[in-house]
Amino acid sequence: MMERTETSGRIWWAAPGDINAFFGLMLDNVAGLLLMVALLAGFGLPASFTVSHMVPGTAIGVFVGDLAFFFIALSLARREQRVDVTAMPLGLDTPSTFGMILLVLGPAFTAARAAGMEVEAAATHTWYIGIWCIVFCAIIKLACAPFSHWVQSVVPRAGLLGSLAAIALVLISFFPLTHILGSPIPGILAMVIVLGTLIGKVPLPGRTPGTLGALIVAGAVYYLMCALGWFGYEFPEAVGVHWFSTQWMESWRGGWIDALPAAIAYLPFVLPFALVTVVGGIDCTESAASVGDVYDARVVIGVEAIATLIAGLSGGVIQTTPYIGHPAYKAMGGRAAYTLATALLVGTAGTFGYFAWLNAWIPAPVVYPILVFIGLEITSQTFQATPRRHYAAVAIACLPALAYLAISLPDRIFGDATMFAAGISIADLASESLRDDMQTLRMLSNGFIITGLLWAWMLAAMVDRQLRVAACVLFLCAGLSFVGVMHSPLQGNRLFIPFLLGQDSPLALPADSLPAVLQYVLGYSLAGLFVGAWSWVLPADFRSPGEGAP
Repeated sequence: MMERTETSGRIWWAAPGDINAFFGLMLDNVAGLLLMVALLAGFGLPASFTVSHMVPGTAIGVFVGDLAFFFIALSLARREQRVDVTAMPLGLDTPSTFGMILLVLGPAFTAARAAGMEVEAAATHTWYIGIWCIVFCAIIKLACAPFSHWVQSVVPRAGLLGSLAAIALVLISFFPLTHILGSPIPGILAMVIVLGTLIGKVPLPGRTPGTLGALIVAGAVYYLMCALGWFGYEFPEAVGVHWFSTQWMESWRGGWIDALPAAIAYLPFVLPFALVTVVGGIDCTESAASVGDVYDARVVIGVEAIATLIAGLSGGVIQTTPYIGHPAYKAMGGRAAYTLATALLVGTAGTFGYFAWLNAWIPAPVVYPILVFIGLEITSQTFQATPRRHYAAVAIACLPALAYLAISLPDRIFGDATMFAAGISIADLASESLRDDMQTLRMLSNGFIITGLLWAWMLAAMVDRQLRVAACVLFLCAGLSFVGVMHSPLQGNRLFIPFLLGQDSPLALPADSLPAVLQYVLGYSLAGLFVGAWSWVLPADFRSPGEGAP
């Protein structure tokens, strides 16, 4: 039940639950910044350059977005005279963090070095390309923002929330779980504390928040293991802090504008990232509404776009996006203070330079259980907020995400430096059926968020006897598959122009990939024609479940 009371004259926007929410949101963002540094270092790009040029602008994007959502939450609370409003969380987009580094920044730096550039020049060239890509993402999101409310009103909750549940289970819960169990002694202890306090509602002594309790207890166990030297646990190495770097401000001089010709080749890679965060922003708004906090999707995506634009103009290379954990943060008891605190800490950590110290000394297995909780809470809330008759639609939305999970480990194996140096790829597998299975997984996993949304929409429409709507969704699937928004056969979910074959263009589709694309297009089109014809032969009194049906 929503709690209504006077919001003036008291600090209603801060509650004990904000501590749990703060640790979850803050540590997720700090880990993303460190991940960016580590992955780029793997390509040979100096960590000092990344920290001084790329990290500050990226952190500024988080600062702007979370600060904006803090004030938007205050406005909503005043308007509705409520003290239980939870602010929308925002942070670095996890899928595009990997995508930008592995498909854009890393290859751009490698190509620049191969062309004879010195390390510093190649790093600057790569930085400029990254800025262009993030600015491009922001422009796309700004263009889409006015239409987001319409999408929210048309697509059923099973579609919007079902794709969220898929992300929650795969990206937010499962991947962190592998890190937790990599250090099972403190990891399992921390996970039990977090789940027991936040889901089981079992209080810790002194009413200590669950995430803080896990950090203290499991963190102490972690460092005890390091001190004893048991099972290979070691203290983290000393981390150098680059204080108050100003190199990132060079982006304000606009030198990156001249890099547009070089950046164009990479724009097809980043377009799907922008579109996915638009869909994700709509999903997040619907998720927040399901627990009583009704935000305007146009405002949410507009804030996301502006934060991304400011990040890009300040030298950032990773886009920001609303996080899908709003129901989980609300279940923790979070209000608005956690986004304010995250904005201040991440913003100062990135611009002042101390974020590396935080990440080095806070053990990941101790804090990652909060992500497992968030994923479980989102999945639970999805089913609670969806009509029972649409449960199967929610479930089908999760299937493409399982393909993403299945392909992720082979991609990491074949992307390993040893395999890469040996020139071994999936195409070299001896078994033709295994190669075909891998390609099927790739096409199902590429664009999995949009695929899950549309599949759930189609099935929910059929359950509601809206067969013509289902047919239109199938035709939309065919159109999106035709250009690679869904089911792209190319690495990194790259978009393409189908019959631009064998040409030297970033939008060209390899000739051997065309048959697979056409099969998806024809499959969806034929299904759409069948369902459309089916709708015409149904009896006139064929009953629709209606809105009140369970």
